[in-house]
Amino acid sequence: MPTVLTTKLLTKSQESLLFNASISWVSYSAIKTEIKAQVQLPKNIKYAVITSKNAWKAVKNKTKIEQAFVVGSKTEKLLKKANITIIEKANSAKELANQIIAKHSEKSFTFLCGNKRRNELPKALEKQQIICNEIEVYVTLLKPKKFQQEFDGILFFSPSAVKSFFQLNKNRNEIAFCIGNTTANEAKKHIKKIKIANKPTIENVIVQVVKELKHD
Repeated sequence: MPTVLTTKLLTKSQESLLFNASISWVSYSAIKTEIKAQVQLPKNIKYAVITSKNAWKAVKNKTKIEQAFVVGSKTEKLLKKANITIIEKANSAKELANQIIAKHSEKSFTFLCGNKRRNELPKALEKQQIICNEIEVYVTLLKPKKFQQEFDGILFFSPSAVKSFFQLNKNRNEIAFCIGNTTANEAKKHIKKIKIANKPTIENVIVQVVKELKHD
């Protein structure tokens, strides 16, 4: 039976996708996030850029967001539930930056982010002289852990999780199953075999695992 390591704790329904395909798994949290307590947030944000669920969780009930530009369907779902108007939704920060540049260059934005945020979006907007004020609302902490066992695959859901895993685990030969291109680019620094999800969801990463490892 194939065995995979997942660098994030899965829900029961996500685990069942592996179980039903006769794939066993070991799971742990490669990173943890903490909401920053002392953050000066404006009472009202007209155009918020939110690229992760963690950013939304950190500001929920602390400010009024009128309209949002988001990455990921799960982030979009959470904001819609809070009756926030979604103007643009993308699968990556780079893609979102391109949408903003193409259609919303006259607006000023507030980017709610973490301490490990990627440079693609703010750099792209700055290059086009689009105003984007950053507010760091949460921190991502690495939780390195050594694994002696060889797995058939390792599931990664963020570049930070990749960095965390490879701090103590060198020269690995498994397949890295990655949630998106930025995570895959980080994984490529450490491992040769990479599979990228078609959509940036945990479920789709698991679909790739099942396709690759399920024995008929």
